[in-house]
Formats: sequence, C-alpha cells, structure tokens
Amino acid sequence: MPMIPKDPDSTLVKRQFAVVYTKKRGRKRFPENCVETVTSKEEALDKSDSDSAKYPAIVVGPSRSSEGIRLFYLLEWLD
Repeated sequence: MPMIPKDPDSTLVKRQFAVVYTKKRGRKRFPENCVETVTSKEEALDKSDSDSAKYPAIVVGPSRSSEGIRLFYLLEWLD
C-alpha cells in the first residue's frame, strides 16, 4: 500500500468503497471531485458504468496533497 499522508483537517482518512470517474485506470490517486464514496461493494458495483468512465473501487482518503488538493488513493479496482 502506498504511503498515504494524513490530512490534518480530517479525522476521516479511511478505507472506503467508491465509484471513481477516470478515463485512465492506470492512475493510483484521484482528486476528491472524481470520487463518490458509497456504503458497500454492491452499491459501488451498481453505480458503476464503464460507458461513462465510472468504475467501482476501494480507496483510502481523503488526504490533503502538498498542493492543497484532497486526494483519494486507489487500493483496488472491484471489476
């Protein structure tokens, strides 16, 4: 697992199921506006749509980058 910096403004940096909007699945981190967190694996799978570039995943975050952007880090694609 990559080193994930803690966000001093957030106590909620944790592992979560999500739907990630991305054109390139080779990336390992995503800005907050590209990630929709959900409550379960099933919900992530239901909300995913590869035609719209929305993929189910397990992510960790959010964490603030050195540029001040809140990021989620990819742990695993679910499909």
